[in-house]
Amino acid sequence: MPKALFSINPALDRSALAARFAAAGRVQIRDVLTDDAAHNLREVIATATPWGLGWQAGTDGPHALTAADLARMDQRGAAEINRSIVRAMQGRDYGFSYARYPILDAYLQQWAPGGPHELLLEHLNDQPFLDLVRSVTAIPELLKADAQATLFASGHFLARHDDSHVGEGWRVAYVLSLCATDWRPDWGGYLLFYDADGDVVAGYRPRFNALSLFAVPTSHAVTFVPPFAPVARYSITGWLRDC
Repeated sequence: MPKALFSINPALDRSALAARFAAAGRVQIRDVLTDDAAHNLREVIATATPWGLGWQAGTDGPHALTAADLARMDQRGAAEINRSIVRAMQGRDYGFSYARYPILDAYLQQWAPGGPHELLLEHLNDQPFLDLVRSVTAIPELLKADAQATLFASGHFLARHDDSHVGEGWRVAYVLSLCATDWRPDWGGYLLFYDADGDVVAGYRPRFNALSLFAVPTSHAVTFVPPFAPVARYSITGWLRDC
């Protein structure tokens, strides 16, 4: 029998989750998938994903390098990218750096036809997942989801931003966390939310099998993963749209 890749946990209290989202504009749904499906999905993301790199340093970017691009890059090129990012973040510029695999682009361009990442995207756009998000967010107009796999390892981060460039009907951002089950808070990788003064008003620790949803736009960031973090923060991220 084929392994289940995506199956919603039937025991979720959707009314309670909807009340939390209505109150704060965000919610983290723990144990969102059945245990078997979550472990199977994590195995795909951790072992069968050709990781590229997303990065930006101020006005330089955003850049989306594929795994093939990285394979062709020498140490000098990688070091220059890192220096550019450091310079940007030492000032007032925006920046980010993390490993990524653009699942939607791969699907549309047929990078790996019939593979598990394509199947995942189809699940994210099927009724069980869309109905869950519609019921929790009270946005019945949500029609589809895009997706990318992300990996935050040592030195990776996503600086504070609010998705104010909202386009193509973005209504809700999501992060399906598939990290280590015993993620230590000191390893960074937190999804943080900020108020207008830059104070942290909420934060979600990376958790295995947890779906974070938040309204767009919302000021947020993924905190720096330090060099001593022994494992990576795996997740599926994207936006849910109404057109």
